[in-house]
Amino acid sequence: MSFQNPVFIPGPTNMPEAIRQACYMPTIDHRSPVFGRILHPCLDGVRRVLKSESAHIFIFPSTGTGGWETALTNTLSPGDTVLAARNGMFSHRWIDMCQRHGLTVQVIETPWGEGIPAGKMEEALRADKDRAIKVVLATHNETATGVKSDIAAVRRALDAAGHPAMLFVDGVSSIASMDFRFDEWGVDVAVTGSQKGFMLPAGLAIVGFSEKAMNAVETARLPRTFFDVRDMARGYANNAFPYTPPVGLMNGLKLSLQMIEDEGLENVFARHRRIATGVRRAVDAWGLELCAVSPDVQSDTVSAIRTPEGFNATDIVTVAARDYGMAFGVGLGEVAGKVFRIGHLGSLTDAMMLSGLGTAEMVMVDLGLPIKLGSGVAAAQDVYRRGGEARKAAA
Repeated sequence: MSFQNPVFIPGPTNMPEAIRQACYMPTIDHRSPVFGRILHPCLDGVRRVLKSESAHIFIFPSTGTGGWETALTNTLSPGDTVLAARNGMFSHRWIDMCQRHGLTVQVIETPWGEGIPAGKMEEALRADKDRAIKVVLATHNETATGVKSDIAAVRRALDAAGHPAMLFVDGVSSIASMDFRFDEWGVDVAVTGSQKGFMLPAGLAIVGFSEKAMNAVETARLPRTFFDVRDMARGYANNAFPYTPPVGLMNGLKLSLQMIEDEGLENVFARHRRIATGVRRAVDAWGLELCAVSPDVQSDTVSAIRTPEGFNATDIVTVAARDYGMAFGVGLGEVAGKVFRIGHLGSLTDAMMLSGLGTAEMVMVDLGLPIKLGSGVAAAQDVYRRGGEARKAAA
């Protein structure tokens, strides 16, 4: 792979040079007020990105997986029941983590390519007369399949059933790239990481807790030490972590949040939506299909593209890296070898995306797929070009 080319994997994403430089900083005394001037803008900025007035924000030296563990271990006790839909690799991994922690998981099996079935969630919640279910797990954006789910609909299912379970949302590949409404959707814990929409290296687990989730912390009996949010909150009160913080990454996050807010959160969402629309038009022009079964569940951050039956989609990723120095994502789990993935999130522009689409076309032609060179690029250009819009506005 060439370092000169952008990457089109679903994460880690392309890193702006300014953010890379912000992470590369001199050593400071992390127990001094200097660190507080990095820490607190990060906490406040993440809260704004979540569209929350009151969420308790915690940032751990970890990844999104550590964020999942933070959510579970701080709020649940051995033997507690959680409800989850399994519709992709990452929802599957969160379920697996629950089981390893001795939790009982009620799984709603869902075809890969579909979103979370809120109706089935509501049925399960209504049937839970004893209120054994303590948490509903929801993956907002399933990175393996390029499928987004309607979190507001999951909240409505909880409310319609009159069920007191908490709502935990994996927003690793959506938060800071797609609209996320912590307060409006009644989310109790939101989980994300530094390496996707925040345009940083991997290394930070970022979580938001509601007041209800914070109350659950006091009675939860699953063991936690490194991920104990109570220790972290006490550290924050003194401008510190309970252990050595990743100062450089935090400084990078501070700049990332500033860049996101300078662009405007809604503009960030619109940019991702526009770039994703161009990719979808390209896929149509190639005569291929997305793994996402319908337009309402198509992700704005990653597209999983199905290849013809009998063709090994992983070959596209292998040849792109070997012959053209460009990285795309392989299929995972049930769709391994059946799809290749184009990540279109984080630090990305229309012009950058065109280079990825053009390379994907060359690779597919090289591998003998009946793709016309330039067809997908042209379809995306119709979405991205500004000239036509400008002329219409002036007319």
